[in-house]
Amino acid sequence: MGGTFNPIHLGHLMLAECAREELLLEEVWFIPTGCSYMKTERQNGTGAMPSPRQRLEMTELALKSNKRFCCLDIEINREGSTYSYETLEELGRLYPGHRFYFILGADCLYTIDSWREPARIFAACDIVAAVRGDSPLEEMEAEAARLREKYGARITLLPFRNLEISSTEIRERVRNGKGIRYMTPENVIAYIEEKGFYCE
Repeated sequence: MGGTFNPIHLGHLMLAECAREELLLEEVWFIPTGCSYMKTERQNGTGAMPSPRQRLEMTELALKSNKRFCCLDIEINREGSTYSYETLEELGRLYPGHRFYFILGADCLYTIDSWREPARIFAACDIVAAVRGDSPLEEMEAEAARLREKYGARITLLPFRNLEISSTEIRERVRNGKGIRYMTPENVIAYIEEKGFYCE
């Protein structure tokens, strides 16, 4: 499961646990992005922003209570822009006996064609796309079918509850002096407060 995790929140954790249970996964590995070609640190909000290493540290704090979750630093250790296909192929080389599932939001099905080397992404993993209750399932199924036909993709649509929490909202609430309790784990909140992230 990749992402900027800026910061990680309960929606990320609930999705990971849902995927683990439904697909009988041994573990879920969280991989904070390094220098994403789609985003820059400044685009993620205003105020003091965490470095990639600090986003990794926040993610590690959030995962402490679940022994089936772990955090990898392979993207933040990579120089330059990071691409999903590179990460997935590197995982395949490092762990040749493993089968990998890439957990993402179902909306990504409509954009993954424009990602760098989509065919290599589909060749390296199974896609698990989380479909919220208010999402148009028939459209998602049609898009998944198109990608299966075009790339031979292995795609599972995973029903997932609506949970209106976002990293953007958390950053905005901190910037406006509002609380973020019950949106992200307490130890992550303490880390954000200690470092003064997301404040003006």
